Amino acid sequence: MLPGYLHQVRRQPLPPQLSRLLRRPPGHLACPLLPALMLLLPALAAPLTASAEPLPLKQGECRRTTVKEVLYRLSSMDDNGVYIPLPDSGSAISYTNGGYQVSYDMVPAIHRSREDDPIELCLEMIPDCSEAPKGDVRGRIYGARNLRTGESWSLPDSQHSCGGA
Repeated sequence: MLPGYLHQVRRQPLPPQLSRLLRRPPGHLACPLLPALMLLLPALAAPLTASAEPLPLKQGECRRTTVKEVLYRLSSMDDNGVYIPLPDSGSAISYTNGGYQVSYDMVPAIHRSREDDPIELCLEMIPDCSEAPKGDVRGRIYGARNLRTGESWSLPDSQHSCGGA
């Protein structure tokens, strides 16, 4: 049963232009551009739904992203090939912009975060990697603030810094 106001709207006669469009032969499109517009719709909507900016590159720079996954630092594979998280191993979190943070300690604020929570991620420290093998840039420290919970943490992007294990 439709609400009363919808019954009233439905009983009104259709405007003549709309009546003509509805009487078109089957297979005839009232708007010939409609198929093209339908193909473009996902591309046009993508920027509106994208919630992750790239990782910050400069110290002190902040970017918005969202939580991809809340994890424990380590997991162990069972006999069926399924990874079982090891809660006492520490905390880890990954972001939709490719960011990742990890700690040997349990960080309760991370485990109160949920998938898709909005995060402000700031690059706090870039280690001196001049003595490390080329391309090893591990150990950047990011500060994260969960915009849903208001909680913050500051952790590196790797268990070891550049040139380490």
